[in-house]
Amino acid sequence: MRTNIVLDDELVETARRYSKTRTKKDLIHEALRELIRVRARRSLLDLAGKVRFVSGYDYKKLRSKS
Repeated sequence: MRTNIVLDDELVETARRYSKTRTKKDLIHEALRELIRVRARRSLLDLAGKVRFVSGYDYKKLRSKS
């Protein structure tokens, strides 16, 4: 999708220092992927304490089958 946006030059330059991207387009794509990754992880953390496992569930036993 093509769109035109006005970016804060200082913000872009600061982000570029943390990134290995060469273009603004790549920098924006990386930023969007990072946003999605962080927010998705936060959504999983919201489930902490709300998930109940079946009695007898042994995650260690499942790991050893690999």
